[in-house]
Amino acid sequence: MSGGRVVAVDVGTSAVRAAVVAGDGTVESSVRVPRSGGVGGEHFDAEQLWSDVVAALGGARSAAPGAVGALGIAGHIGTVAVDRDLRPVGPATGWSDSRGADLVAGLPGPVLRRIRETSGRPVPGAGGLAHALDLLARRPELAGRVQALLSPKDFLLARCVGSLVTDAVHAAYTLLFDVRDRAWDLDLVTELGLPAHWWPSVAAPADPVGGLRADVAAATGLPAGLPVVAGGPDGSVGIGLLLGGRTDLIADVAGTTDVLGRLRTDPEAGGAGVLLNPALGPGRWVTGGPTGVTGGAVARWRELVGTVDEDVVDAVEPGADGLTVIPTLSGDRFPRWRPAARGAVLGQGPDHGPAHLVRAAREGAAFTVREGVDLLDTGTAPGSTAVVLAGGAARSAAAARLRADVLGRTVLVCDDPDVTLLGAAALARAGTGSDLDEALDGLRPRLHRIDPDPVRAARYGSLYASWIEARERIAPAPRPEPAVTPGGGR
Repeated sequence: MSGGRVVAVDVGTSAVRAAVVAGDGTVESSVRVPRSGGVGGEHFDAEQLWSDVVAALGGARSAAPGAVGALGIAGHIGTVAVDRDLRPVGPATGWSDSRGADLVAGLPGPVLRRIRETSGRPVPGAGGLAHALDLLARRPELAGRVQALLSPKDFLLARCVGSLVTDAVHAAYTLLFDVRDRAWDLDLVTELGLPAHWWPSVAAPADPVGGLRADVAAATGLPAGLPVVAGGPDGSVGIGLLLGGRTDLIADVAGTTDVLGRLRTDPEAGGAGVLLNPALGPGRWVTGGPTGVTGGAVARWRELVGTVDEDVVDAVEPGADGLTVIPTLSGDRFPRWRPAARGAVLGQGPDHGPAHLVRAAREGAAFTVREGVDLLDTGTAPGSTAVVLAGGAARSAAAARLRADVLGRTVLVCDDPDVTLLGAAALARAGTGSDLDEALDGLRPRLHRIDPDPVRAARYGSLYASWIEARERIAPAPRPEPAVTPGGGR
């Protein structure tokens, strides 16, 4: 097991990170390679992504030579069509690409209800199914060359080990995977006229799927035959590290969007509007989902208003002197799922300056998160479930305090923001024979506790209710879908 020493890769939309992680959790080397050829949000160059990953692995390895036990990869959502030689066929798409979504929306009602039920997706849209329908209907000259539809991470796996495989969590995003049984819905694949070979074999995230090919080993400096585990989506891997086996916490991985999740032992415990994913380990699921743009909206306002000192922003009183920001730049996702929704700035007056805009944007992002957290907090005492926070908002003490006050809950702040990279390392360690929960617990960074200020939390409770009212005036809720029960009935 090489003392638990492993290699991990985190493929984000803006950069690739690779690291060698020691058995005690120390990151011995870490290399960041900025993404080029597209940044993964809508489309990207898959061959360039492979080059970026090889460069990152080579850099991390050269800085930390020595024995390693396995390689784990986490990556963003998307679809890469490949041919028999593992070469991309057509453009690779990222999580925000919408091609084919109209074809999914146009499927018969009974089929859509079945997809919602089996896939655990409240609103079927873009993803592997959409990409497949688009290929068959609009690009048949490419469809005939396709051997498989893979996630970006699965494309990297295929290049590393030479075989086609996906993990159970990424498979769920295709809309053709039964998240409860953890198997492809082959009857649905046949009904939709899709080639069965487009959907690769499925492994658990910590399962080894092959050994590193000799040519990849030569290019990266890693040993040939190094076990490579299936890995998983970046947000899900980060949530897995934060929660481990605990069902009494809510995880918030805060980045351009906040990804929220709660571990469940019952797949029917989520409720309306909640996305259902297989968890990293067997017999468990994660409910929640990615919000609309949150951290990205705050960053955008900072870019527009220029440099604003953190102390000045923090000095603005709750409510930003009447200024309200609805931070919906590119549609709502969990828990409202309104892709056409857009943001707004309300109540702007002559006394509002740059700090007010940044403060209001940060409050709007926190209110967006609160809506999802409230939905996931299904305990007997609502508001008592603590939130584990990692990522962008965890980097700022003021932003973390604001989250605690707005959420009205204890926030456990992760001291190391690289939870996805460490989660990939934990999967790699589990792939060498360690217990998965022990591997996750062993690499989880320290947490420090922030309790909400009672006065500010009460103030934000009132402001949150007003914010919801303002948002609903701008983007009222659509007519609700008929309720769906297991088995596809109403």
